[in-house]
Amino acid sequence: MRRRAFITLLGGAAAAWPLAARAQQPDRTRRVGALITVPEDDPDAKLRIVAFREALEKLGWSEGRNVHLDVRFTSSADAQQALVKELLALAPDVVVAQGTSATAAFQRESRDIPIVFVSVSDPVGAGFIASLARPGGNLTGLTLYEASIAGKWLAMLKEIAPSVTRVAFIINPKTSSFAHFAREAETMAQSLAIELTVHTIENASDISRVIESFASLPNGGLVLPPDASTITHRDLVVALAVRYRLPAVYAWRQFVAAGGLMSYGIDLVEQVGQTASYVDRILRGAQPADLPVQAPTKYQTVLNLKTAKAMGLTVPPGLLVAADEVIE
Repeated sequence: MRRRAFITLLGGAAAAWPLAARAQQPDRTRRVGALITVPEDDPDAKLRIVAFREALEKLGWSEGRNVHLDVRFTSSADAQQALVKELLALAPDVVVAQGTSATAAFQRESRDIPIVFVSVSDPVGAGFIASLARPGGNLTGLTLYEASIAGKWLAMLKEIAPSVTRVAFIINPKTSSFAHFAREAETMAQSLAIELTVHTIENASDISRVIESFASLPNGGLVLPPDASTITHRDLVVALAVRYRLPAVYAWRQFVAAGGLMSYGIDLVEQVGQTASYVDRILRGAQPADLPVQAPTKYQTVLNLKTAKAMGLTVPPGLLVAADEVIE
């Protein structure tokens, strides 16, 4: 159940754009490419593209009339470069890149075609833009999480499971901002008297090996930062966490909907839809270099009480009240 309303990320900015510019009709069908970093058969993949299409339509762009969308899906960092080349060969007017690794793949191939990124946590550190206010170059878009959120995940884990003294921080460095989160997590772990171990994974076998090995000692917990690899294998992650009674905090609601304990983060489907605002402006003549990068302004805490009960955890009243959604 939803506990409080959220602030719309780009609603105010979009409303402020000149109505005349938004009302202009294009003189030809425009081509938009998109690389989404989940497998095409993932239930979340369709939701992201539906959100993007619907947002474009509200801004006056509809397939079959004035825009054509070329969409590719993959959770494999190794497959991304080939898909990027395939999309760019179609001569798009603008492309949407979801995730740090996908954005880097587009940047390696083109310094001319406008690139709108989404779910990138550290675009300045990654070398994509000069600054959030003045991106420069051919990239702009929406950031994901500041590094400090890693400390929040650890603090929430300690709040719901005070006995936790060991935490496995599981992440694929190829598909996430690895160092961006790991440094902050290590700093926060020290202040919480938590022994933090960072485990890098790439596939399902790695995930099983890491969690099963970590579970051999008591008082353990898990933190899963945003990562295309772990969200692709979220059913496996959740099943292992529940089997070994490892309290876990996730970056995405999808894990909790699949039976995970708790998440704190943004609505990724909604954010992918919000890239349409940038695509619209670029198709109408704006330059990426002049469009400020937007940071999230709303976050949601999601709790799964059934999972908490199965793990023998008592959810603190304060955390329960603060939750935006409780799955029972």
